Amino acid sequence: MEYVGERYVRGRLLDVGCGEKPWKALFAPYADEHIGVDHPGTIHDTSEVEILADAYSIPLEAASADTILLNEVLEHLERPQDALSEAHRLLRPGGHVIVDTPFFWPIHEAPRDFYRYSPYGLRYLLESSGFEVVEILPLSGAWVTVALEVSYALQDYRRGPLRPMIDVAIRLIQWLAVRWEMIDFQPRFSCVHVAVGRKP
Repeated sequence: MEYVGERYVRGRLLDVGCGEKPWKALFAPYADEHIGVDHPGTIHDTSEVEILADAYSIPLEAASADTILLNEVLEHLERPQDALSEAHRLLRPGGHVIVDTPFFWPIHEAPRDFYRYSPYGLRYLLESSGFEVVEILPLSGAWVTVALEVSYALQDYRRGPLRPMIDVAIRLIQWLAVRWEMIDFQPRFSCVHVAVGRKP
């Protein structure tokens, strides 16, 4: 997020599916205005939400945003193509849409968890919605992804006398994975990808 913030966040930022706006402080130096959008049925706190609407129909004028963020949102939408088409409508020419979404990740926020995306799926969705793909980046390789999955699986054992041992095991697994990844980076196993599209 620091990487994409510095390079692509500008002007009026529309944060779709913003939840509690976890990137607000990080994007503050680059965005003149940070508008949060989330759907009325969200499970998250809405104190940072300026507009209650779904991602398919946001009550703002066309070409009224410079940057649109969809942070961990596409996997929760039944109609991701429609959400990206709405982002395209809302962006000014030259504006950027920033999407990050999982490829390998446990089910979360069930039952609203519908899809997982490869880099090729993200490219297809962006181009089909009228965007030029600027870049698609893996956020991890095989070893960090495996460590995350094992860490999630071990959560069921974090109780009673086992809790301290499980916590140590999780920290050790993740520490080793990060270092191993510096030697052997395999991006085809990335847990999450970030994709940036530009409206021509």
